[in-house]
Amino acid sequence: MMPRIYLDEFAPRSNLVVEEHIVTKPRFEVIDAHTHCGELFAGPNFEELFDTEEFVGRYRAMGVSHVVNLDAMYGAHIDRFLKKVAGFEDFFINFGTVEVSRMDGPDFEHYVYRTLREIAEKGCKGIKLWKNISLVLRDREGRRIPVDDPRLAPIFRYAGELGLIVLIHIADPVAFFSPVDRFNERVEELGAHPDWSFCAPGLFSFEALMEQQERLIASNPGTTFIVAHCGSYAENLAAVAAWLDRYPNLYVDLAARLGELGRQPYSAREFLTSYSDRILFGTDSFCYTNPTDHPIYYRALETRDEYFDYGCGALPTQGRWKIYGFQLEDTPLRNIYSQNAKKLFRLMS
Repeated sequence: MMPRIYLDEFAPRSNLVVEEHIVTKPRFEVIDAHTHCGELFAGPNFEELFDTEEFVGRYRAMGVSHVVNLDAMYGAHIDRFLKKVAGFEDFFINFGTVEVSRMDGPDFEHYVYRTLREIAEKGCKGIKLWKNISLVLRDREGRRIPVDDPRLAPIFRYAGELGLIVLIHIADPVAFFSPVDRFNERVEELGAHPDWSFCAPGLFSFEALMEQQERLIASNPGTTFIVAHCGSYAENLAAVAAWLDRYPNLYVDLAARLGELGRQPYSAREFLTSYSDRILFGTDSFCYTNPTDHPIYYRALETRDEYFDYGCGALPTQGRWKIYGFQLEDTPLRNIYSQNAKKLFRLMS
């Protein structure tokens, strides 16, 4: 009798015999436009979690010339991060943020302008806003906050006026908004992280978040947006393409969506090629994470390899599938790897 195997025990080994190309160095210079190196994600003792010289050396050895640190925060937090990376400031492109929880305060607009101006004066190229705006925070009346709430408008208006890019994470994968049942393709991931499920009464649906996202971008044509994680909708590249066609102030990054892109290699290759001037390379990596997924991104973008893992772990971190390479041509590859970031962040070539 065949033994009953639980899903979390199932780890099949492929019998396919196909070409493999392990790419440890990219074909062109890389700017990783989505990393976390500061206090916001790593915690108040972030300085102790990584050695700056070792971190920079490790990334440079992988062909990365700069990283965008999204966790510089504001005020003294920025000063603290700059002290941590002293001597390697040219490697880090920093993004700050504002405290959205202050939105109901009487001086919020003044606070936003003052904070964003200071962020710009301290050399930050943009601000990062998180999904907690619409999925976690509540206003003083106890209501969920749409990301396009008029009370938040000063953030986006002043960011545009000050030349700060807004990198925003609005929604998680579609499966996180679906019931956690046998039909959910990320059931293992959600089982391991039940707090990642947003399928509950009173929460915005994925569709509602996408409507908010589009209204936000449309109503702020003078502000440049990078919508993280492939524009929030890597599962539907046709929708992301339509937004890119409609809104010239919109860019997207690839961070943490290689698993989605790699299982649709034909659609992804067409998308990455057609919109190569609006897409930024990013991994969503952390300063204290080693190894990172960079070589897997390089393999996917540069080769036509078949059926390989999209993460470093022994089991898939997202869904139970493997991915395929896109084998991009030189021009779109160079654009995505670094040229778009150089243009947006006003870097010397």
